[in-house]
Amino acid sequence: MQLQMRRLAWLGLLLAAVAFASAADALELVMFRRAGCPWCAAWDREIGPIYGKTDIGRRVPLRLIDLERADWMSFALSSPVRFTPTFVLVDGDRELGRIEGYPGESFFWGLLERLLETVPAPAGGKWSRAPMNTAILEGRP
Repeated sequence: MQLQMRRLAWLGLLLAAVAFASAADALELVMFRRAGCPWCAAWDREIGPIYGKTDIGRRVPLRLIDLERADWMSFALSSPVRFTPTFVLVDGDRELGRIEGYPGESFFWGLLERLLETVPAPAGGKWSRAPMNTAILEGRP
């Protein structure tokens, strides 16, 4: 009987861990943009090429949405998007927060890190914009 109780406890912990991991995987950063937006173009030049190579980019994938398209709504927004670019942090089907506009590279990362403080930190303890060290992954010093 005691063995069964221990097994059930471990099973409960395992299920909780899986649920927590899948919740973290549901995070997504959605960038609303318009054709001809100069601030979107600046973001594309300064952040776009490196976003996916950062810790944040690997943990919080980016989805680009043209604001002029009507078929993009798969989650609830807290208010309409009026400015481009607008970056919305989404968890599954709901908005957690947003950054309106693009104030430049250093401000963007700081605002994004502050926005991510509202969700549980990754296993490493803190969100980081540091690029992944591919040398370590490839077994090189």
